[in-house]
Amino acid sequence: MPSFKYSALGTDGRTVHGALDAPSQSELLDELRKRSLMPLKVEEKRRGGRAPAAPAGGGGAAARGGLFGLTLGGVRPGVRRKEEVVIFTRQLATMIGAGIPMLECLEILREQAGSKQFHLLLGEVIDHVRAGQDLSSTLARYPKVFSDVFVSMIRAGEASGQIDDILLRLADYLEATARLKREIKAAMTYPVVSLVMIFGITGFLMIAIVPKFKEVFQQMGVELPALTRGTLAASAFCEENWALMMAGLVFLIGLCSIWKRTEKGSYQWDWLMLHLPIFGVLFQKVGLSRFSKTFSTMLKSGVPILGALEIVADTSGNRIISDAVLAARENVRQGEGLQGPLSESPVFPPMVTRMVGIGEKTGSLESLLEKISEFYDDQVRSTVKQLTSLIEPLMIAVMGVMVGTICLAVFLPIFELQKQLAAR
Repeated sequence: MPSFKYSALGTDGRTVHGALDAPSQSELLDELRKRSLMPLKVEEKRRGGRAPAAPAGGGGAAARGGLFGLTLGGVRPGVRRKEEVVIFTRQLATMIGAGIPMLECLEILREQAGSKQFHLLLGEVIDHVRAGQDLSSTLARYPKVFSDVFVSMIRAGEASGQIDDILLRLADYLEATARLKREIKAAMTYPVVSLVMIFGITGFLMIAIVPKFKEVFQQMGVELPALTRGTLAASAFCEENWALMMAGLVFLIGLCSIWKRTEKGSYQWDWLMLHLPIFGVLFQKVGLSRFSKTFSTMLKSGVPILGALEIVADTSGNRIISDAVLAARENVRQGEGLQGPLSESPVFPPMVTRMVGIGEKTGSLESLLEKISEFYDDQVRSTVKQLTSLIEPLMIAVMGVMVGTICLAVFLPIFELQKQLAAR
C-alpha cells in the first residue's frame, strides 16, 4: 500500500505534518477530512527510485492534452478581470473559515466560475494542489492573473496557518486597490473624452465646413481679415494633408510607446507624470497610497520585510517611487532604517517619512502605514472631485475658444460686407 507524506491545517489553525498509508491519494484526502484536517500538501513517498503516483482524478494535466503547457507562465489572456479574482479570494476565505477543505473549496469555486477561462484555470490549480503542491506555488504559475502580492500573502498564510485571515485581508486589499483604480479612471476619462470630442469637432469644421466658404468669400469681393485668411490656410492644409497628419499621429504614439519601454524612457515618463500640471499631485498621492497600502498589508500578513519591500517596489507603478523603495530595502538589508532613503526622494513628503521612522522605532510600522494609506485614499477622492469640478469648465472654455474662433473667422467677412453695403 502506498505511503503518503502530508501537511494540513488543524482546527486550531496550526499546520500538522505526518505520514499515512492509503490505497490512493483520494482516499488519503478523505481520511484527512474525517480527522478535521484541511489538506495543504500531499506527496507520495518514493520507494526504490519510483516516481510518485499520478494525481488522483484521471491523470491531471497529461490526461487533458497538455493544458499546463498552454498556461505555464500565466499565458491566459482571457482571465484578466480583477473583479473575478477579488470574488474568488473573498469566497475562498469564507469557505476556508467555515472549515471546508481547500480542495473542496477550489472545486466549488471552479463550478461557479464566471468565465470559461477562469473555470479552466481553476481546474489546473486543483490538479496541482491534488498532486501535492502548495496553493501559493500553484498560483505563482499564473502571474498575469495572480500578482506577486497575491502569491506572497498566500505563502505567508500557509506558513503561519492563518490562511483564512490572510485571504480576507487580501480580498480587502484587492477591493481597495480596484476602488482606487476606478477613481483614477473616472478622473482621467472625462478630460480624455472631452479632448477627443473637441479635436474631432474642430477637425470636422476645418475639413468639411470651412472650405465651402472659400468660394463664397471670393464671390463677395471683400478683403479678408487676417484671422479669416489664417483659418482658410489652416483648413486647406488640413484638407490636403489629413492622411499624412493621421499617419504622423500614429507614428508619434508608436514612438512614444517604444520610448516608454526603454530603461531611460520609463524613468523619464514616470518623472513627467509626477510633474504634470493639475494631474501630477494626483499621481503622487496615488503612488503613496499604493505604497503604504501594499507594504502594510504584506507586513500584517507575515511577509518578511525584505521580500515585502521588493514586491512593493515592483508593484509601485512608478520608477521614482520604486527606486526609493529599493534604496530603503538595501538600507534595511544592511541593518539600517527605512526613513533615510525615503526622505531623500522628492516623492515622499516629510509627514510620511517621519511616520515611517516613528513606526520603526515603536514597532507600530504596520498600523502607521495603514493610517498613511487611509489618509491618502481620502486625499485621492478629494483631489478627484476637485479635478472633476475644475476640468469641466476648463474643457467647455477650450471648446468654446476653438469653435468660437472658427465661427468668428467665417463671419467676419460677412460683417465687413454688411458694413460696405450699409455705407452705400
